[in-house]
Amino acid sequence: MVWCLMTAVLAAAAFAVDVKTMAAAVDAHYNHLRSLEADFTEVYRGSGMERTETGTLWLKKPGKMRWEYRSPREKLFVSDGKDAWFYVPADRQARKTAAKKLEDVRSPLAFLLGKTKLEKELQGLSLAPDVEPLASGNVVLRGVPQALADRVSEILLEVTPDHQIARIVIQEVDGAATEYRFDGMKENVAIGDGRFEFKPPAGTETVEGGLEP
Repeated sequence: MVWCLMTAVLAAAAFAVDVKTMAAAVDAHYNHLRSLEADFTEVYRGSGMERTETGTLWLKKPGKMRWEYRSPREKLFVSDGKDAWFYVPADRQARKTAAKKLEDVRSPLAFLLGKTKLEKELQGLSLAPDVEPLASGNVVLRGVPQALADRVSEILLEVTPDHQIARIVIQEVDGAATEYRFDGMKENVAIGDGRFEFKPPAGTETVEGGLEP
């Protein structure tokens, strides 16, 4: 009985070390990055529906991001670190809000550029052996984001052997889930600040607040 208990304790300790080691390796990988470019696939599941969108993501320190959706319709979500915009050309409307007030589900993806420490931001960070990774050799972690705990119940991170984040699944408290898959990642590429600026085209209505792509 005692031997079984000791074995269980040692196994739990090894499990914890693995998570800590992996989280630290992911932090180290992204902390040195200045910029990131990747193709993304976004899958939303909720309210009895499923929606898949694709495009390109650019991130740059400090706090700059640009999500350029191309399929099935053109959309733009961009922030220069001060202001954030959501623009749909077909609607001829642009929504604007202060970046510091942004509570969009994409916000946790900021840690893709070393903004944070995984173990600090995701409470109860642990392995998720019940979740099948997209690629063999990848490992899935799970945790609860402190900053969005009232809205997000869990975040899954799929990590490659090179400690890149290949997939993020954001599970909201209402049962909806948004999944992001990243391909063709290019790190520390030259990205001009102009890519993160936005000026509404002529004839576009500007609305303050309420960014919900």
